[in-house]
Amino acid sequence: MAIKLAVLYQGQGDVLPFQQLAERLGVPLYQSFDIDSQEDYFLSWRDGCLKLLDTVGATGRSPLQKGGLVVDIEPRNGEQRSWPAPKDGALAQALGRKTRTVIDATTGWAQDSLHIFRMGYELLCIERSPVMAELLTDGFARLAQLDWMLRLNLEPPSLLQGNAIELLAELESAPDCIYLDPMFPPKRKKSALPKKSMMVLRDLLGDDQDKEQLFEAALKAAGKRVVVKSPDYAEPLGGKPSQSFQGKLLRYDVYLKG
Repeated sequence: MAIKLAVLYQGQGDVLPFQQLAERLGVPLYQSFDIDSQEDYFLSWRDGCLKLLDTVGATGRSPLQKGGLVVDIEPRNGEQRSWPAPKDGALAQALGRKTRTVIDATTGWAQDSLHIFRMGYELLCIERSPVMAELLTDGFARLAQLDWMLRLNLEPPSLLQGNAIELLAELESAPDCIYLDPMFPPKRKKSALPKKSMMVLRDLLGDDQDKEQLFEAALKAAGKRVVVKSPDYAEPLGGKPSQSFQGKLLRYDVYLKG
């Protein structure tokens, strides 16, 4: 792990989940925050959810009371709150009308994953960062308890933690679609700073140096199509796509099989 991480417990609630989380990740468990600590990030349960807290600008004995990054299970602005949400927009066009099963092989903060799930697709998520997988597990558990999920008797997306290149090769059945949203190098010319969540994700994962191998693995494993989300300035990951759908500052390249 490139970053330095610890689990932080400050006396609220049962300590056991904090101990188990620290053991799973192989990181220290702190009972209090030390301003001189060497950690870049802390994981802690706050406000009913697991949060990733950073130490930038931290001062005093209780510097991490506010903020923190969580897997946000609420729809983004402009997304439908009904289930299943209408299959419209560039992402739905790229996934395909006849698609039923989707694997998101680069889940990250799961914003695209959850949009795909809310549109009614059967979804499996893969995430290679153990830290992100813990945050996702917490987010999906919270999702399962929402009123509309319980009322409709829905299960949250399935989640596998590990290297997607290896996991895709071990699939027992081919999904209709595999969705990829790899890290691309930032645009070279001066532009707005990336969102905090994306900066943290880059800290956790680095640039996806193996995205070409991931694309090849996805193309082998997919039943019907691979969809690659990329910034509009990036070259297509797999060469000329079969189709391409434009979104705001990004596009979805579709590679059809057969």
